Amino acid sequence: MNLKTNITEIHYNKNAKGFFFNILKLCSVFYGIGSKTKNFLYDNGILKPKKVNAFVVSVGNFTTGGVGKTPVVAEIAKYYLKLGEKPAIISRGYGGKLNNKTVHVISDGINLYYKANEAGDEPYWLGVNLDGCAVLTCANRYNAAKYAINKLGCTKIILDDGFQHRKLHRDLDIVLVDSKKMFGNGNLLPAGPLREGMEGFKRIHKLIIVSKNKDHSRADKIAKIIEKQQNVDTVVCKTEPNYVYNIITGEHLSKGAEITALSAIGQPDQFYQFLDGDYIIKDKITFDDHHKYILDDIKYIEGNIVTTEKDAVKLALLNRPNIYALKLKTIINVEGLLN
Repeated sequence: MNLKTNITEIHYNKNAKGFFFNILKLCSVFYGIGSKTKNFLYDNGILKPKKVNAFVVSVGNFTTGGVGKTPVVAEIAKYYLKLGEKPAIISRGYGGKLNNKTVHVISDGINLYYKANEAGDEPYWLGVNLDGCAVLTCANRYNAAKYAINKLGCTKIILDDGFQHRKLHRDLDIVLVDSKKMFGNGNLLPAGPLREGMEGFKRIHKLIIVSKNKDHSRADKIAKIIEKQQNVDTVVCKTEPNYVYNIITGEHLSKGAEITALSAIGQPDQFYQFLDGDYIIKDKITFDDHHKYILDDIKYIEGNIVTTEKDAVKLALLNRPNIYALKLKTIINVEGLLN
């Protein structure tokens, strides 16, 4: 087990203890001071976010990755496209090779300009799957938003993972919480998964409880409780398995087939649970989130490999015929979310 995996396990262990955990807790004190200082400066108008000439929607979360922001971002973009708008998704481009100090147009809505290993997993997937929607990456979201508006004619800005990025003004702050993982052990980074303290709830306009299960009753119950406790509009986003398809041919994989399940995402257990029961899982292979695949990772795996769509955009570069991806369906009332 490597260090990153070990820390992730600690994040979701409410009974975590020991010398290493105590060191992480000490580091969390300093992280918390920095986070609270930044929020104090913005909350009291000492620092002011910059505005752009477009409606800005931020989709973010309280915790580290794997909550399910990207499918929700995609659904919001699809909604705006149906209204005749030209949306732009702005991402930091984490995990990609591109210099994120510069604005990069991954897709202008028509053409795709970079590969997955250059753009990053999520921006590339969004660029491939959203015709008509621009996708840009840059650490400076304000510069990227200005470019999208002035150079590409975009009318709506969607920030992917933007809740803690307070330099750009947003008109709507949407935050996601996983119905199973919730807030982990309740500690700030690096001792826990929280990116900031729970006082951040006061900035939220809409909260989404993400249910990556076949039974959504738990998420429905949590949504009602949090809405009442925190006085914030709360909705449930249901993520369910749809079908498994070959990433080269598009052919569907029949249920009951033997597979090797492969992933490099923030919360892989839920991906494996979606496959369990419908397929015979011979082995589960898990890499760190945003892992950069090489041929040696898969060349000795026999039979069908099933992975996530996020992983598939990178594995496609290896050009192997036995790789399949799990297509998920996202069920959410986007109109109610945005209005």
